[in-house]
Amino acid sequence: MGAARTVTGGRALRSLTGVLAGGLVALLVALLVAWVVSRNTDMPGPGTATLVWHAIAAVVAVAAQIYADRRPDVRGLLAAVGVLVTAAALLFFQWLG
Repeated sequence: MGAARTVTGGRALRSLTGVLAGGLVALLVALLVAWVVSRNTDMPGPGTATLVWHAIAAVVAVAAQIYADRRPDVRGLLAAVGVLVTAAALLFFQWLG
């Protein structure tokens, strides 16, 4: 068999940011479902601005993650950090702010 792969800091960061990017997409889907249900039952639900900001964050995070996965250099590292910043900004401004 081949040698065991070592997990470097860059690979671990890209793994973490991949989970975050996927989580942002899953959160967007959950909010879209909540929006549809709330519109059909006349109950309060997420507003349009919330959906738009989550969609923007999901697109930015997925694009940055794809770039980070394809570039194992400093640019890829910066793209992975961009995913972290995007997720943190969405958390702060939409959920905690």
